[in-house]
Amino acid sequence: MITIRQMRYFEALATTLHFGRAAEMVHISQPALSAQIMEMEKHLGVQLVERTRASTLLTDKGQDVLNHARAVLAAVDRLEEAARRSSGTLEGLLRLGIIPTVAPYLVPKIVPYLRREHPLIEIELKEAVTDRLVADLAEGRLDAIIAAIPVEAENVVARRLFIDRFYMATSANDSDVLLSPMTETEVDPDRLLLLEEGHCLRDQALAVCKSANKRSLVNFGATSMTTLLQMVSNDMGMTLIPELAIETETARTPIRIVPFADPAPSREIGLVWRRSSPRRADMEALAEAIIASRDQSVRQP
Repeated sequence: MITIRQMRYFEALATTLHFGRAAEMVHISQPALSAQIMEMEKHLGVQLVERTRASTLLTDKGQDVLNHARAVLAAVDRLEEAARRSSGTLEGLLRLGIIPTVAPYLVPKIVPYLRREHPLIEIELKEAVTDRLVADLAEGRLDAIIAAIPVEAENVVARRLFIDRFYMATSANDSDVLLSPMTETEVDPDRLLLLEEGHCLRDQALAVCKSANKRSLVNFGATSMTTLLQMVSNDMGMTLIPELAIETETARTPIRIVPFADPAPSREIGLVWRRSSPRRADMEALAEAIIASRDQSVRQP
């Protein structure tokens, strides 16, 4: 018989396509995870994954099994949530998705605050691009997401958390002198580095640089702000950086931060959940906790 645990292991492997990272995600050893996947394959009589030295891929049968497994796991999660639910707010399991250009900078503030102020909550975090998070929210795999709002989705409620202003990041010894504060028309599209398709920050950068010829934009397919800023620090171009990321990224990467002239471009970060969710009180309390944790860290010397 296939177990719920095996299905969770298989979903982790399908998400990461890497046995080592999947094992870390579900907190077991790599050999143990591999043995459980092989047990699933033996029981079902099909090959779920294609294993090579270079990569791990799902087979067609594996994709079919994954779709069924995710439906089962979503139902199990709803069952567990109903069983754990109490009359209090922010208690039990809460599955939260966060976009990659927010997660590294907000999670270190949110998690310690929630553990201290709401010790009965169990937070499960997922980092992914907005479209994937919105799909998971709609299908019940997430309870809420933190993303740039508005999001294009039906049956959702969004609450604003904070405004995140944009700055321009350049090399510390960039030969091109940018006036500070700079205007959006001073952005050189030939030197603007972008995240890969699917990241909302890419779209926001394009919106800031409305006059840029998209063919001239430099696209390295970077998947993270840290990668982009490493390129910037090596004088490969410039990129838009949100205020939220500045403290963390400037501490580890030698870059120059140039502000925009008012009205400075910005994005609105919000908490989004299903309109039909019975956990509105939890969502409102979570929003308050996020705002409080961020304000608290700003006040600290």
